[in-house]
Amino acid sequence: VQLVESGGGLVQAGRSLRLSCVASGFRFDDYSIGWFRHAPGKEREVVSCISMSDDTKYYADSVKGRFTISRDNAKNTVNLQMKSLKPEDTAVYYCAAGQKKMTIIDYWGQGTQVTVSS
Repeated sequence: VQLVESGGGLVQAGRSLRLSCVASGFRFDDYSIGWFRHAPGKEREVVSCISMSDDTKYYADSVKGRFTISRDNAKNTVNLQMKSLKPEDTAVYYCAAGQKKMTIIDYWGQGTQVTVSS
């Protein structure tokens, strides 16, 4: 089982990044997928989630209107388009596969660093 994130990097505030998470080793379309982030000195927080069938999406208040989550079950991929990035978005971003509205997390990726400079 693998969840592999990519797309992180160093960007200036106001710019965009797109994170991708590619899954393998399990039945992808049986799981909701979420993006979480963990910044130094802070607790890990959920950023966005998308349901198995792409009909329900959740965004944290801090990213609403700036981030967009999408999934392609044919490619076992979930993307997180991040626009108007802010320094406070700096964190390691993880994707995870889970159930029951992500209250149960079955699989985690290794994370990708996003750094936003002011």
